Amino acid sequence: MPTINLPNPDRSITPYTLTGTPIPFVKHKASDFNRIAYSAAHVVADPLASNDPWLTPAIDWDTTLKFRHRMWDLGLGVAEAMDTAQRGMGLGWAEAQELIRRAQAEARTRDDALIAYGAGTDHLLPGPDVTIDQIIAAYEEQVGFVEAEGGRVILMASRALAAVAKSPDDYVRVYGRILSQVKQPVILHWLGEMFDPALEGYWGRADHLAAMDVCLDVIVAHADKVDGIKVSLLSAEKEIAMRRRLPASVKMYTGDDFNYAELIAGDSEGYSHALLGIFDAIAPAASAALAALGKGKTQEFFDLLEPTVPLSRHIFAAPTRFYKTGVVFLAYLNGLQDHFQMVGGQQSTRSVQHLSELFRLADKARVLSDPDLAVKRMKAVLDVNIVLTP
Repeated sequence: MPTINLPNPDRSITPYTLTGTPIPFVKHKASDFNRIAYSAAHVVADPLASNDPWLTPAIDWDTTLKFRHRMWDLGLGVAEAMDTAQRGMGLGWAEAQELIRRAQAEARTRDDALIAYGAGTDHLLPGPDVTIDQIIAAYEEQVGFVEAEGGRVILMASRALAAVAKSPDDYVRVYGRILSQVKQPVILHWLGEMFDPALEGYWGRADHLAAMDVCLDVIVAHADKVDGIKVSLLSAEKEIAMRRRLPASVKMYTGDDFNYAELIAGDSEGYSHALLGIFDAIAPAASAALAALGKGKTQEFFDLLEPTVPLSRHIFAAPTRFYKTGVVFLAYLNGLQDHFQMVGGQQSTRSVQHLSELFRLADKARVLSDPDLAVKRMKAVLDVNIVLTP
């Protein structure tokens, strides 16, 4: 196995020899799984565009869409135009619309393409003068666009609503209005403040358990319009507590990138489906694990998936909102894109130390698909950022 010099937390530089045997890419169908599994997918920046990355997004559409087909080939669904695609952190509504159009066109070329699209209010700038009616109108615009394209909706949390809501009643009003109009059941998305600080106090309550009560009231009142809810609070205990209180017809989709293995496996009282950003980075491992679980091979499921959890916890370490950098870095190491550039220049949000530890953990998780290529590309990043040898 190849060896590479990597920096350590004490500022020393020592050789690291890879040990992981890569988990192979094996095609699966969603029907091979006994859980519904969405991978929130990243967008690939266009490194040759003449633009200012902080101001003007430039997207390599061909590579971005090819990546969606990779997810489908593995049996995974695609959660499109979500926070993993840098929604609200470099990807605006105009670009999201184009992404939705193009992804839906690709989905139509297959009979196995599970896909759903984020709809929110991110084209409405949050501020004290924004009204609840404006927020409702913003949601209606985005939901209407997704539905007009023939897509299924993931109803994203609203920064604008979090900024102006005076009580849980405002959330009940907004969500009640939107859910009463949707054409087919949606997936709600409760994104915690660790992913987006602007969403602190969502559902009108600072305490997550109190906020859960409000959210559950909304779901129960509109259960026929809610397929499920993705919870991203990085707390297995809170997700399980909510899962046990959901109406029987409403699914729990784990968004917990710290505890997903145990939550997907479940317990005697139920389990979570998946809608995870980390699945973008570990797709072959996730697919193989889910296929094993579908065959009743629970130990094999854990053997494949549990080693990825330390990697995921590192990628999603605080500030959690910068996790997209680790996801894209792994796509670069694995040859799924030819560069380590991101929309909005977000590749700069993590340190060389962080990326070096990510490399070690990815090797241990067996998700470096071509170790020689990964070493070559890791060296290229190190050479640009630090001098490892005279």
